[in-house]
Amino acid sequence: MADRKVRVRFAPSPTGALHIGGVRTALYNYLFARQHGGDMVFRIEDTDSNRFVPGAEEYILESFRWLGIDFDEGVSFGGERGPYRQSERREIYQQYVKVLLDAGKAYIAFDTPQELEAKRSEIANFQYDASTRMQMRNSLTMSKDEVEKLIADGTQYVVRFKIEPNEEVHVNDLIRGEVVINSSILDDKVLYKSADQLPTYHLANIVDDHLMEISHVIRGEEWLPSAPLHVLLYRAFGWEDTMPKFAHLPLLLKPEGNGKLSKRDGDRLGFPVFPLEWHDPKTGEVSHGYREEGYLPEAVINFLALLGWNPGNDQELMTMEEMIKLFDINRCSKAGAKFDYKKLIWFNHEYVLMKSDEEVAKLFVPELEKKGVEAPFDKVVTIVGLVKNRVNFVKELWENSHYFFVAPTEYDEKTVKKRWKEDSAHCMTELMEVLKDIDDFSIENQEKIVMAWIESKGYKTGDIMNAFRLTLVGEGKGPHMFDISWVLGKEETLKRMKRAIEVLK
Repeated sequence: MADRKVRVRFAPSPTGALHIGGVRTALYNYLFARQHGGDMVFRIEDTDSNRFVPGAEEYILESFRWLGIDFDEGVSFGGERGPYRQSERREIYQQYVKVLLDAGKAYIAFDTPQELEAKRSEIANFQYDASTRMQMRNSLTMSKDEVEKLIADGTQYVVRFKIEPNEEVHVNDLIRGEVVINSSILDDKVLYKSADQLPTYHLANIVDDHLMEISHVIRGEEWLPSAPLHVLLYRAFGWEDTMPKFAHLPLLLKPEGNGKLSKRDGDRLGFPVFPLEWHDPKTGEVSHGYREEGYLPEAVINFLALLGWNPGNDQELMTMEEMIKLFDINRCSKAGAKFDYKKLIWFNHEYVLMKSDEEVAKLFVPELEKKGVEAPFDKVVTIVGLVKNRVNFVKELWENSHYFFVAPTEYDEKTVKKRWKEDSAHCMTELMEVLKDIDDFSIENQEKIVMAWIESKGYKTGDIMNAFRLTLVGEGKGPHMFDISWVLGKEETLKRMKRAIEVLK
């Protein structure tokens, strides 16, 4: 057991979009596997045929491709332990159902939904277990002939796990330590349904984890109540020696107030809870995605990694390689982690800054094309370098740089009122003459000559520069003035100044 290879799995259900909490679970599995030189398996849990949503599986795979989380085997990745879709493993599960039935560890139950409902009305807090199973219609209370006849007649049934009462069940959790529960609080869970000839989550997972040699099951806190049942199932099959180690991750909590993060929180506060935009084929509803909202995948990954895990130092910005190196499952918190979406915006800003101007320019070009703007790539790169520190998202670059590409056609009223003085037209006309005579239009040379001219004239630097900015930008924003005039070039600078003097005079 000590030298067993680390193998983890991420096993979503194709019932809709992938929630951001699921992404974090996958990320922690990925970091753990990569740190230990292990494998990560991608499995699809589609045993609940009623909840299947077309397109969900491809959506989940595309999400991971975007985020940079890759798998070693599984659905669409191949491998020797397939098939990796649970709906394609019916015969395998049926063999293991038979093993439990033959060993007396499970039994067949014919109770209809109506009969179960009647029993719930009759017994307060009814659960199907050792104290009630002998009052029900199952193979423990019926003869073998009766059972066989019902099955032969096509009567629908379920197979239930027979839980022995009053046993201590120990779950050793890597995050929560030892969890001990008494088996009497567990009900005889349904493991298999004849209606669709498919197992439930509980049986399918145990069988798959065993056959796929999963060494660690890292999953959300919401699955903690099912862990004792899974321990008992491993015991029933005689697989204690290969039972994986469990780690139940803390919940992702609402940004404000109490409770689990939901899509409603995102809709209310204006942030996505899905990695990619999701078009629900059943309702037609479109939900926002982090990719389409302009978040960088590296920022999303870095932010999620720190929701429930502490690297043990003050470092916040980490590459995937650094996270893999630092990740320690024992440093995961037991307490839920608040989903601070404003912090994610900060991460995105930092990752925009960390990217080279060329990388950001490549991302910005499609935005320019949408605006019908064509510009030399090296010019876009230069402009990005001047304004990227002002934005959180690439899509905000246009708002902060449009004046580099398109001359202003109107001038912001408030700025005009504040910055365009009585003598501004006269001063700008003079400045035009100064600029016309500059052959070397570099930033340094412009600044040296213009500043000397301002001083010789006794003008106020602020008045001149604010009016100059207004003529080129149309409002009172932007980087250093000589950066702007240098990028625009002498001809365009003079053209814009001339027009502003004519309009504002």
